[in-house]
Amino acid sequence: MTWKIRQKLRALLEAETSLRPDMRSRGGQLAVCLVYPNSYQTAMSSLGFQTVFGLLAESADILCERAFLPDREDLEEYRRSGTPLLSLESQRPLADFDAIAFSTSFEPDYLHIPLMLELARIPVSAAERTGADPLVIAGGAAFFINPEPVADFLDVVCIGEGEELIPALVSCLMSPQQGGRGGLLSALAARPGFYIPSLYQPRYDTDGRLTGFDGAPGAPLPVVRACPVLEQHRPAASLILTDNTEFGDMFLVEVSRGCPRGCRFCSAGFIYGPFRQQPFEHLAAAVDEGLRHRSKVGLVGAAVSDYRDIGRLCSYIVEKGAKVSVSSLRIDRLDSAMLDALTLSGHKTISLAPEGGSQRLRDLIRKNLNERQILDACDMLISRDILNLKLYFIIGLPTETEADLDELLRLVAAIRERVLERARANKRIGEIILSVNPFIPKPFTPFQWCGMEPLPSLERKVKLLETAVRAMPNVRLKVESLRESYLQALLSRGDRQLSGLVAAMAGGSSLKKAAKQCGIDTDGYVCREIPEDAILPWSVIGTADREHLRKEYERAMVGVERKS
Repeated sequence: MTWKIRQKLRALLEAETSLRPDMRSRGGQLAVCLVYPNSYQTAMSSLGFQTVFGLLAESADILCERAFLPDREDLEEYRRSGTPLLSLESQRPLADFDAIAFSTSFEPDYLHIPLMLELARIPVSAAERTGADPLVIAGGAAFFINPEPVADFLDVVCIGEGEELIPALVSCLMSPQQGGRGGLLSALAARPGFYIPSLYQPRYDTDGRLTGFDGAPGAPLPVVRACPVLEQHRPAASLILTDNTEFGDMFLVEVSRGCPRGCRFCSAGFIYGPFRQQPFEHLAAAVDEGLRHRSKVGLVGAAVSDYRDIGRLCSYIVEKGAKVSVSSLRIDRLDSAMLDALTLSGHKTISLAPEGGSQRLRDLIRKNLNERQILDACDMLISRDILNLKLYFIIGLPTETEADLDELLRLVAAIRERVLERARANKRIGEIILSVNPFIPKPFTPFQWCGMEPLPSLERKVKLLETAVRAMPNVRLKVESLRESYLQALLSRGDRQLSGLVAAMAGGSSLKKAAKQCGIDTDGYVCREIPEDAILPWSVIGTADREHLRKEYERAMVGVERKS
């Protein structure tokens, strides 16, 4: 029964508090549905999604609503009742909107895009759509890393950040265009930051290897990323508050964008361009607004502790009688004022990210940390009676050996001894969570040419760690799913030949079954070392400087050779 779905949507809407209620009352000549291809709870925990919604909803000519991936029960109800996918605000079928805009930060959510288009009764393939169908747009961090595995499903891909792209998108959508839908796509292609997949045809050799792209006349190659001057825009912050999210008790505000560190495995230091920071005064004003609704402020950014006024901002929040929260801290940027504010806010667990288990690997990935700094950072936290530490490490980094894992375990043991010494004095037990993630070679990083370590080898390393940690009381091992990481690597490194596999998995097939059906050698995408002169699937977009990335890769490998 459709009423069950509508009732749940109304309940979600009624539980929300909008900090800009005028956004909901606006009409508009153009109806756009902003879609997050995952659950409502995940979507509304995303500051990026909320920011894009605000930018669209505040456009005078746009009526913007939202839609989300139905949970399993609702998905069954949609299919049983034959109800098309509905928007949250007005329970309107998505096919009735002028445009559908997917906002996606993580590659695994690519699998939900064809599923949601099918539920919405919109042709999954862009080539099969007509002028009567909504324009299907996509944006978000995942897309300006590599949109190719889902490019065949999309009419427009936004390459860059919303503050710069959305005004240009709205302007183009509202301007009369000659040539109908094709004319609109050509007009967008002429603007920086808009990738129109139908205007670029990939070429392959007889072995199925990508050899290049043929762009239509007037289609730039590569497509240049759009990067706003962050200080010219108010800080990205929560626009809609609801308890139905992971961060339901917090007001979120972004302090900076990008990362100044440039760790060789991490895309955040390369895809966002220069590290940009919000002025303190802008953030203080946003915090003041948020504290009218929440008593806890979550600070967001890829490098929160690198924000120049982090101690001052944390102190400001605490002085207002509120609590402050951060995701993880940079080990060599532990500000005393920030730590005092976190202690006063009741933080019992702090996350640190050594990433590389050995000094050799930390040098390889350019983490710029040594063991002394890591132990000193732990001592700073332990001295404030923060006895629960979460330590992030990566396994499977290029050139990693068991000797590197042994050094990782020795480091964890040394940290554990410090925690236990303080715990004995306080008569309160602390815990170390060893959070281990496999290395995933990401586009637009110096390690984009590397392969992911094969699953059997990673499984052996996980067993080694499990055996060692069992002998360490008060240490708990948490390992990200190796198979989910493999899928993420496949979608990160894939090209358009994966579109059939993505559609098959969206329909319920396992990765193995979908790969067999489509004749795809997934290991060939995930585990192979990519030759220096190979055409990369993501080279169609110009998110980062390939020459600079290659030089960084070579510096890393030269360092390995010198130490071997």
